[in-house]
Amino acid sequence: MNEKLNNYLNEIHPNEHNWINELEIQAKNENVPIMDRVGINFVMQLTRTSKPEKILEIGTAIGYSALRMVEACPDCSIVTIEKDAERYKQAILNISIQNKQDQIKVILGDALDKLMELSAQKHKFDLIFIDAAKGQYQRFFDLAEPMLNKNGMIITDNVLFRGYVADPEAVPKRYKKMVEKIRNYNTMLMNHPNYKTSIVPVGDGVAVSLKLT
Repeated sequence: MNEKLNNYLNEIHPNEHNWINELEIQAKNENVPIMDRVGINFVMQLTRTSKPEKILEIGTAIGYSALRMVEACPDCSIVTIEKDAERYKQAILNISIQNKQDQIKVILGDALDKLMELSAQKHKFDLIFIDAAKGQYQRFFDLAEPMLNKNGMIITDNVLFRGYVADPEAVPKRYKKMVEKIRNYNTMLMNHPNYKTSIVPVGDGVAVSLKLT
């Protein structure tokens, strides 16, 4: 998104609760990537309107987005997966401080393994939020989407990755393979016969995919 527009949207954003500000400061101080306020506000609005009962999140980090989705949809329950042990501990603590441990279950482990376990256990979800290793988006989608109920929604963050997806020649060498994978993922989403997808230039790019069958 244009930086001036993003700054404007942040300026008119209403003040948040203290716990939200504290989590944002924690993420910044510890260099933990979380969605910016404009991006998470968009995800929360999607959550409010779709009213999912069960949410699967791939990529917990410190629990910020899970807590914000529960804020937007107080009656939902969330299963969220985090690979990093330290972030897992932070998420557990942050969720406990907000007394949301009964609604948000955090699983420690590699998402590829844990998704297969959840699938084998016949779990079903109304909304799936993918916000983990970007180079693995296709594999996350392939493992998670069979667990999505009809008319469910998959939200994927960072699908425009700093604008590099639109200008492959400008991509730094260290990002080339990842950007190529994101471009392929976006193409797959837009052409998937069982989904209708919109990619919105909010934050770092958010794909919203609605399951039709």
